[in-house]
Amino acid sequence: MSEVIDAAVAALSQKLPNGFSSTAKFVIEGEGAIVVDSDGVRAGDEPADVTLIADAETFKGILSGDVNPTMAFMTGKLKIDGAMGLAMQLGSALS
Repeated sequence: MSEVIDAAVAALSQKLPNGFSSTAKFVIEGEGAIVVDSDGVRAGDEPADVTLIADAETFKGILSGDVNPTMAFMTGKLKIDGAMGLAMQLGSALS
């Protein structure tokens, strides 16, 4: 597992201490994937209700608060596959 994934799991665990009501997957291009669900946050690549795809730099920016998830989506830096409503819930939780 990559250091980027390890750091992202730790950061997401702090931002989403109670997990997420649905299943979401974050795919960090070139690094791997993270799953967030009612059990918490972990490295994994299982099917999800919504998948957010970004490069490592964009993902780090979203987690640090330097990159707005909505703007990242609108500029094509963040791709979303699946339930847009769930992606919006995640964006609010990460802000």
